[in-house]
Amino acid sequence: MWKETIEKYEQALDYMEQVKGRGIVLGLDSMRRLAERMGNPQDDVQFVHIAGTNGKGSVLGFLSTVLKYAGYRTGRYSSPAVFSRLEQIQVNGRPISRADYAAGMEAVRQAAEELEAQGYPYPTPFEVETALAFWYFREKQCEIAVLEAGMGGLTDATNIVGTTVAAVLTSISMDHMGMLGNTLEEIAVQKAGIIKNNCYVICMKQAPPVMDTVERICEEQGATLRIADVSSARKIRYGIERQRFSYGDLDDLVISLPGRFQTENAVVAVKTIETLRDCGFPVSEKMLRKGLLETRWPGRFTVLAKRPYFIIDGAHNVDAAQKLKESVRFYFTNKKIITIMGIMKDKEYEKIAALTAPLAEQVITVAAPGNGRALPAYELAGVVKEYNPNVTAADSLQEAVEMSYLLADRDSVILAFGSLACLGKLAGIVANRDKIRRDAHGRSGES
Repeated sequence: MWKETIEKYEQALDYMEQVKGRGIVLGLDSMRRLAERMGNPQDDVQFVHIAGTNGKGSVLGFLSTVLKYAGYRTGRYSSPAVFSRLEQIQVNGRPISRADYAAGMEAVRQAAEELEAQGYPYPTPFEVETALAFWYFREKQCEIAVLEAGMGGLTDATNIVGTTVAAVLTSISMDHMGMLGNTLEEIAVQKAGIIKNNCYVICMKQAPPVMDTVERICEEQGATLRIADVSSARKIRYGIERQRFSYGDLDDLVISLPGRFQTENAVVAVKTIETLRDCGFPVSEKMLRKGLLETRWPGRFTVLAKRPYFIIDGAHNVDAAQKLKESVRFYFTNKKIITIMGIMKDKEYEKIAALTAPLAEQVITVAAPGNGRALPAYELAGVVKEYNPNVTAADSLQEAVEMSYLLADRDSVILAFGSLACLGKLAGIVANRDKIRRDAHGRSGES
């Protein structure tokens, strides 16, 4: 039975590899057809839908964990994967199983092939995975699911949902300009496209062009807007292991996610939980506190090792790079910093390099293996050199890790950031390296 499950799961992965070449297509027609062919599973679940440039994943992590502890059968869907494809789709914090992944993907494949036979375009990879998530949430009878928009919002595949109880807008800044627009107002229109008629909207307080756009769309949709003013958080105490803050009537809230920006994301989550009480999903203060504390989110200023610190972070746009810079300067003043940097070529990599390269004593550039969007390491090194002459292009992620450890001492900080496509592989390399080192230390101790 186990062997059969593994075979079917591998077939499902092979199928996704075949679909991969179809790229990104914005628009909802194809996704609507695919969902309809599968019986519109998304209609049987209520959603908290999240859009924004940065912070979506962390807010999703906070909300889904709190709702789980509050006793709701809670789904969550995020992208891209950092460590495993299975982690993208979860119910109550447990990733979809290989067996369910294979069964769901078979249902999606059959529907997609029927549509193709009728002359419709084949669904894109993101549409396929989104349909799988909706199918799984219905199969597991989720009461509520927290859904992260992939790109933008208005024409994102996730936006076929019509049962949104709360639309959440995290920090909005310039990103994906080729797809979403060239001004903050244009990008805000895309992100705010997840707002549905008469739903609640929780929006992080933002720059006037964004707020004006969100307020206008809320008025048009008859939606109730609530502002999460992150500047009103107080008694903030930052740390790598724990961070504390007070907000509204709640004193001494504790989160485990590091990074100075995470208190901002936690404020958005708290405001959303308060709002969900008006939507029929009450959460006690005890469970709110427990959920915030227990939330983990891989790839966001995540500490993989200590002495030296090895940290990974998914900063892949200018706003995230600025937040990363602030966190590094705050937590690691006067520390030797070595960075491993990999960026996609459709990002503002020169601006990201200008922000982050001066932080480091040495920069090592990499490219995500097997990803056509990845900026070649040597090209990225040429850009970084304008801001830091101490830069080397690595031929592989393994070489980058080994090089970083050779350059570091026990008090140094190795920071790998940029493309999420690199981070999972880097984490595996670091974990394997540490295991080999521990095993060798154990053997030497026995002799």
